[in-house]
Parts: sequence; C-alpha cells; structure tokens
Amino acid sequence: MEKQNKVCQNKMVDYKRFAITLLAVGVFFYLGAIIPSEGKSEFDTYVMFGSSLGFLGGSIFYFFRSKAYQNKLNKQK
Repeated sequence: MEKQNKVCQNKMVDYKRFAITLLAVGVFFYLGAIIPSEGKSEFDTYVMFGSSLGFLGGSIFYFFRSKAYQNKLNKQK
C-alpha cells in the first residue's frame, strides 16, 4: 500500500511539473503572437496562437490529471 501511495505521489508531482512547463511555453508563444514585429506574417501569428492554445490545453489536461492523483491519494489515507 505504501509503495502505491509513493507511485501516486510521484505521478502527481510529475504531472504538475509538466503542466507548469507547458503553461510557461504557452505564455511565451502567446506573447510572441501579440507583440508586433516587422517580419512576422499573418500565418506566423496564427501558428503562434494555435501553438499557444495547444500548449495551454495540454497544461489544463495535466493539471486535471495531477488533481485526480491528489484526490486518489487523499482517499487512500
């Protein structure tokens, strides 16, 4: 039982780290899309917005997975 708790704890921490990393990358893509620059085309802007949404969606997914493991740990204790 203790080993299973440790595995759940490690997964929860890993998923939270993934989520924070994806959130940071998504924010950088968003900032790149909204900051004006001379050589940037509309296609580049749309790609950056799409990438930003993809990374933020992944971040939300991993935050939910982390929360699920946290709830699982709370029920086991």
